[in-house]
Amino acid sequence: MNRQATIERTTSETSIRLELSLDSPIDGPRSTGIGLFDHMLDLLARHGGLGLSVEATGDLETGAHHTVEDVGICLGQAIDEALADRSSILRYGYAVVPMDEARAACAIDISGRPFCAVDVDLPSGITGGFEHDLLEEFMRAVAANARITLHLELQRPGGPHHVIEASFKAFARALRAAVLIDPENPGVPSTKGTLR
Repeated sequence: MNRQATIERTTSETSIRLELSLDSPIDGPRSTGIGLFDHMLDLLARHGGLGLSVEATGDLETGAHHTVEDVGICLGQAIDEALADRSSILRYGYAVVPMDEARAACAIDISGRPFCAVDVDLPSGITGGFEHDLLEEFMRAVAANARITLHLELQRPGGPHHVIEASFKAFARALRAAVLIDPENPGVPSTKGTLR
């Protein structure tokens, strides 16, 4: 299969080029200028089984918000484009991931209906240039633009780095499960006949 997409987005705040493959590795950078976010994108690619290349520049002097949100927008658009008519996918994905003392769970429905619920309690602060509230902003941007239902919850608290990492890994693993091809069901996995 050739489930891939390239998204380019340029605004007065950011410039982003993102390449995504749902089925094969893409050797490329994951560079946003935000240390922890780059690490999270690496984890997303690895644990999601994704080919992912991200080159982003943004107005980091104002904070990381615009860059993180716009990368989320681009990733969501790429997922949507790569899935095409969404036929043959398993559609649902769920994962629970511990990261030392922290534990996060994520459930995904590739439904065509954008919705995001993030129940992750993080204190105000910044880790590795990544403002803690941007976890929710990123997930909301992805869900809205991929047109998926995404639920993310923290099952056991911990340090901010471990909470953010467990959340990204749970999202990655749930996405990986949801986009898998189901060889026994070649059609669109919906009684409506469409997930668009």
